[in-house]
Amino acid sequence: MKTTKQMLGAVSVFALVAMSSAPAMAAGTRAGNTITNTVNVSYSVNGATQNGETASDSFTVDQRVNLTVTNVGSATIVNPNQTNRVLAFDVTNTSNSTVDLNLSVALRTGNAANISNFRVFRDTNGNRTLDAAELTAGAITFLDEVAEDATVAVLVVSDISVNSNNGDNFDVALTAAAHGAGTTGTLGTRLTATAGANTSGIDTVLFDGAGVSDAIRDGAFSAQGRYTVASAVLTVAKTSRIISDPVNGTTNPKAIPGATIQYCITVANAAGAQTATNVSILDDLPADVTYNSTFGIFVNGSATCTTGTAGGSFAAGGGTGGRDRITGSLSDIAAGQTRSAYFQVTIK
Repeated sequence: MKTTKQMLGAVSVFALVAMSSAPAMAAGTRAGNTITNTVNVSYSVNGATQNGETASDSFTVDQRVNLTVTNVGSATIVNPNQTNRVLAFDVTNTSNSTVDLNLSVALRTGNAANISNFRVFRDTNGNRTLDAAELTAGAITFLDEVAEDATVAVLVVSDISVNSNNGDNFDVALTAAAHGAGTTGTLGTRLTATAGANTSGIDTVLFDGAGVSDAIRDGAFSAQGRYTVASAVLTVAKTSRIISDPVNGTTNPKAIPGATIQYCITVANAAGAQTATNVSILDDLPADVTYNSTFGIFVNGSATCTTGTAGGSFAAGGGTGGRDRITGSLSDIAAGQTRSAYFQVTIK
């Protein structure tokens, strides 16, 4: 067989034909595929056609690791004392090979004492909410055997503390890290870049960008979602004023035994806050006073404890330590509104 140098010296006409074993995808030609290129050389000597020559070259496609994580939608509005609140993410494998993707969640900003129980669930129907079936299926720690160009919808889920405040923000990062695939149901080994010169096998090249909490070309990617707390901001005040006493009547009355005292309870909701619902009051009376049943209990009054509506309940001995108890319900209190409850007692 002639050498390549000899063939090229005698070439009169040549054709190049390139072939690969699989079509390229958006993620690129699959790692491990063999790309073969064959050259066919034809020529003549003194006008006579000679037997053609061929030469081939083959190489193995290496593994290019790339992935993205994307937060879907805007901030999730949450309320204090809520559980299983959701941030939706898409995790996409843009590597040219099937990989396992290890998932981790971290709080980046916000008071860690007021958010807890981070978990990740597969969003099997893609509706960006945690459905009963998904909750029953249970939380996951990694995505198994994610094919090239595949996107998996996942949900980061957490619980919000009752102590969180209106306007609090919790920025939460989801990180996906590429691991080798191969054994279904088992997380493979973390993928790292192949050092040194190209080998004849499948080398690994890290091609990922930098996410919110990971570095460029580290075989991982992260994105951030935000919980924003929306809550009522209530201010409660209790005041008293002397209505009358047995000596002075209603003229400059004093707080002496037999005097009538009016208690005023106000509940105010701050501007820009969420509406407070199911608002109720509970007041155990001091042992030194007697409830005035003739006056009664008024609710949903003004900030000055006037113009209320008769309502509420009195329970003799129904409170802590056998004290008399006043209870009542207020209507919903919208932002910027104040409602009150008031009643009268007599000093023993």
